[in-house]
Amino acid sequence: MEYELAIIGGGSAGYTAGIYAVRSGIKTVVFEKGMGGGLANVSPKIENYPGYESISGIDLMEKLKQHASKYADIHFNEEVKKIEKLKDKFNIITDKKTYDVKAIILCTGTDYKKLNAPGEKELTGKGVSYCATCDGFFFKGKKVAVIGGGNTALIESIFLKQIGCEEVSVIHRRDQLRAENAYKNEAIEKGVKIIFNTHVESVQGNQKVEFLEIHNVNSGEKSKLVIDGVFVSIGEDPINILAKELGVKLDKRGFVIVDKQQRTNVKGVYAAGDITGGLRQVVTACAEGAIAALSSTESLGKQYPY
Repeated sequence: MEYELAIIGGGSAGYTAGIYAVRSGIKTVVFEKGMGGGLANVSPKIENYPGYESISGIDLMEKLKQHASKYADIHFNEEVKKIEKLKDKFNIITDKKTYDVKAIILCTGTDYKKLNAPGEKELTGKGVSYCATCDGFFFKGKKVAVIGGGNTALIESIFLKQIGCEEVSVIHRRDQLRAENAYKNEAIEKGVKIIFNTHVESVQGNQKVEFLEIHNVNSGEKSKLVIDGVFVSIGEDPINILAKELGVKLDKRGFVIVDKQQRTNVKGVYAAGDITGGLRQVVTACAEGAIAALSSTESLGKQYPY
């Protein structure tokens, strides 16, 4: 057996898991279907990761990649297509080869739900964001919009007001918010403007976001909302296809359920990072990756190092 442990996903959790696993004496491979980094790559600046006062998401992920590459074998552009659970091992089938391992750490992450509006993709990282906690600080004193009507959208709008955004508008396509009344009331008390029955038709700007083209679905009126930034908060989709195939238990939102040691319900299968839900921050993903790697020693007949 060439490898003992397979880590699926080359983001914060996957890279950290690779470092900790190899340093624990585990023969480790990391499979990454692209070039790595995950959703952190879209953040123009990260200023809440210890050790860096300010660093772009792509630069931080590159540093994690370089660090992890000194330890684990990282197979970039190699996608895991299927995993078969056998009696005492897992058969991993990629688009290039087949591997046998004794344990797996799922670090497949999530993908933000998109508006699929013109200009959204082009201006991502240039005013379009999917994480107020990550990027809100850079819009202090500016006008922003949050798109969505659930708890997360309202929480983000409150957060943006708290950190000093000049004007915060929540745009919702229906006539009632899905968020709890407590969040709605707090948002209104803090001065958040709620725009109901409105659909975003496009995101406009030259090199950065300048305004939204919006459409009132009741009156049919079309208008422009001048803003500096827009936070799309319509949810995240966990990338859980492999977890489902393995019979891993998921919560009602589709995120992998783990215990404090990052174990799933399937023996030998662990999970870390955004795929497990939670805060979905780089720092917590790294922590979970480390825990998962150290926990995997129990499935590999190795001594837990701490």
